[in-house]
Amino acid sequence: QVQLVESGGGLVQAGGSLRLSCAASGSAFPFLRLGWYRQAPGKQRDLVATITAVGRTTYADSVKGRFTISRDNTKNTVYLQMNTLKPEDTAVYYCAANDVYWGQGTQVTVSS
Repeated sequence: QVQLVESGGGLVQAGGSLRLSCAASGSAFPFLRLGWYRQAPGKQRDLVATITAVGRTTYADSVKGRFTISRDNTKNTVYLQMNTLKPEDTAVYYCAANDVYWGQGTQVTVSS
């Protein structure tokens, strides 16, 4: 069982930055594939970025060059650094482990 708790969301102006954190419980963290997803009102939940146990990353085309996913296995934490934010990035952001365990989400709102 893995519990995930996101933090770092908030309100930011377009062009600004935020860093999301997701802290995980348990000793399996170094072996987990971790991901960030987002869901805007009335839309489906979409993949934003993933990072494997060996640090390989993937990104949605819409965030490439602006967002960076990273992990710190010593802190059982995965991060999402979001730069040059746009109003269309507004959503609830969720972290996930192996696409099985999910956090409760954190709201990100980007004003124009």
